[in-house]
Amino acid sequence: MSESSPELIRPAATVLLLRDAPDFEVLMVKRHHQIDFAAGALVFPGGKSHGGDEDPRWRDLATGWEAVGEDGSALRIAAIREAYEEAGVLLARDGDGAFYEGEAAVEVRAAVAEDRLPFIEVVADLGLKLDLAALTIFARWITPKLMPKRFDTWFYAAHAPGAQQAICDGHEAVDAEWIAPAQALEMAAAGTRKVIFPTRMNLKLLAESASPGEAIARSRDRPLVTVEPWVDGQGLRIPAHAGYGDVIEPLSAL
Repeated sequence: MSESSPELIRPAATVLLLRDAPDFEVLMVKRHHQIDFAAGALVFPGGKSHGGDEDPRWRDLATGWEAVGEDGSALRIAAIREAYEEAGVLLARDGDGAFYEGEAAVEVRAAVAEDRLPFIEVVADLGLKLDLAALTIFARWITPKLMPKRFDTWFYAAHAPGAQQAICDGHEAVDAEWIAPAQALEMAAAGTRKVIFPTRMNLKLLAESASPGEAIARSRDRPLVTVEPWVDGQGLRIPAHAGYGDVIEPLSAL
């Protein structure tokens, strides 16, 4: 079965890195225009899960296993890896349990993204452990059946480490910026930025909170409803009880 087969649904993970200094903002990256999925769009750092995300050695190189639920540890590791590859932010702790404050070398990130260097070796060499508990499940979306490539994407929310600077990788992501959720929605509505349907809906959900703490607390309290949009007339519809309201996305907007 080829990767483009509509029957194949690939596991994926993305992370909403949140900060409130100076204002409540989320980290977003602009996808390269030559990428085959969401080209040129403003998205949260994320991507497909890789085999290395299931390496059994992670048991000794990660903490927060008690926080892992039905999503599974591999998806959380994928989310942390993607944030590292695309934005240079590493959700990990040192030997004293403090959040990692170092900078991610561009050449090392590139080697990880290009599968020339296993992510697990980078973490081990730095003497760190990934913090799986730093991630809170925010949403889960499955690409609709009409799309040529389909993903089962888990969205996570996390406090961004204050001492780390987000810098795009220059390959899959060509820009990285902190942006207020409401501002991102305004730019999408005005057409000044391309924001795909799932990203826009989760920005809308995020904008209902006034701070990272509130957004994460709401995520923990909100029942998780898996969203798999379906065609209804000339639009895509999502479950009304998923938390986004009664939404129909025009097919012409896809």
